[in-house]
Amino acid sequence: MSGRPAPSRPATLAGFGAIGLWGLLALFTAASGTVPPFQLTAMTFAIGGGIGLAVVATRPGGLSLLAQPPRVWLHGIAGLFGYHALYFTALRYAPAAEANLLNYLWPLLIVVFSALLPGERLKAHHVLGALLGLAGTVLLIASRGGLGAGFAAGHLVGYAAALGCALVWSVYSVTARLLPNVPTEAVAGFCLMTAVLALLCHLALETTVWPAAVTEWLAILALGLGPVGAAFYLWDRGMKLGDIQVLGAASYAAPVISTLALVAFGHAQASLVLGVSVALIVAGSVVAAKEMFRR
Repeated sequence: MSGRPAPSRPATLAGFGAIGLWGLLALFTAASGTVPPFQLTAMTFAIGGGIGLAVVATRPGGLSLLAQPPRVWLHGIAGLFGYHALYFTALRYAPAAEANLLNYLWPLLIVVFSALLPGERLKAHHVLGALLGLAGTVLLIASRGGLGAGFAAGHLVGYAAALGCALVWSVYSVTARLLPNVPTEAVAGFCLMTAVLALLCHLALETTVWPAAVTEWLAILALGLGPVGAAFYLWDRGMKLGDIQVLGAASYAAPVISTLALVAFGHAQASLVLGVSVALIVAGSVVAAKEMFRR
């Protein structure tokens, strides 16, 4: 393994946990009502960051764990807030299906960029696994959104923002490996700063809309606890200590889990295309993870 320690299986499993939680993002967002995007981001990141801060306070070192160099804060805030700001921009200026397709290049980019890390080596089965996952995602998004009339020039700003999403999240994820001494607890600070920046964007760009029912409040709480909370802590651990190529390829499971959850709760219909997409993405994850299975 080029002299580097073997990836931690628990850390890889933590990364799988993050992917699973992100698969519930669409379901909980659909249940959260008509709260504007930046307001929803501010509310959910405040929950995820606040709970994380409470946990940090109980750890050895306490809140001093948040005392990190400026470059660490820049890395965390640029990753969390930068990704979400670009994502909302993409959805505003481009059709959702095309924007999501470009956004979901980030798992493939994680696999490719990981080869640039010290001690890492990209192998054919990593690339094949990521491409199988990409094929399954393309098929899934095409079936759900139809991909409109193609990538029209009038939506270039949205497409650029969607590509920016993929680039920002993949770079944030891969470069976390270069910050092994930064404790995962620091993610609580990144979440809280993301909440503040999202609140400023909300006040400047949106009209406040509060949840209209208890179920909508519960959905927002679930978002803050899971997909916009615990997931980021689990992902940080997975990227720093886990098998980064396996996690990159396995990330294509998120849109499949999302669709399955929507089907289970009556927000979408099951189909043959969904089954084929699941098969492609599972096959890609297995191919990419074959070394882990051997271990």
